[in-house]
Amino acid sequence: MTGLKIAIAVMTTLIVVGIAVIGVTIARRLSSLPAGTSAPISLDQPAGTHIVSLASTPDRLAVLVQGGGPDRILLLDPKTFKQLGEVQVSH
Repeated sequence: MTGLKIAIAVMTTLIVVGIAVIGVTIARRLSSLPAGTSAPISLDQPAGTHIVSLASTPDRLAVLVQGGGPDRILLLDPKTFKQLGEVQVSH
């Protein structure tokens, strides 16, 4: 009977520790998301600029914008939304 009580205590402890590890892992992964991804993103473009279309790959986000100057394609990092480059589109 004593062996059964010890086994139950050990298994209960393992379950509690396992749930704590899962909770800590979820909290760390949520806190490692890029800051401000839920807030509006500013592309620092001139007034009157508007987004026409988007295209994405696993490592790039291409944003076609018009207005505020010549048409251009902004190349962004999809994880941080930092601008990696700009291509001006000529007509």
